[in-house]
Amino acid sequence: MYTVHQAKTNLSKLLRKVENGEEVVIARGKEPVAKIIPFPTRKKKKRVPGSLKGKIHIHPSFFDPMSKEELALWGIE
Repeated sequence: MYTVHQAKTNLSKLLRKVENGEEVVIARGKEPVAKIIPFPTRKKKKRVPGSLKGKIHIHPSFFDPMSKEELALWGIE
């Protein structure tokens, strides 16, 4: 627990503690008034090549050339 004065004086150090997973309580006198806790972050999952193999099927016609009408819909002539 830290007093308001200690928290103001050592804010950078306290933030480092919070970044390392600690919770910091700030008190006015002996009465706790605030708690600084780590901000929840989403960890990105590591991408694994081939993890969707067998789960996705692309029909061979997907690679066929587009007709002139289809190209016109996309603004390509």
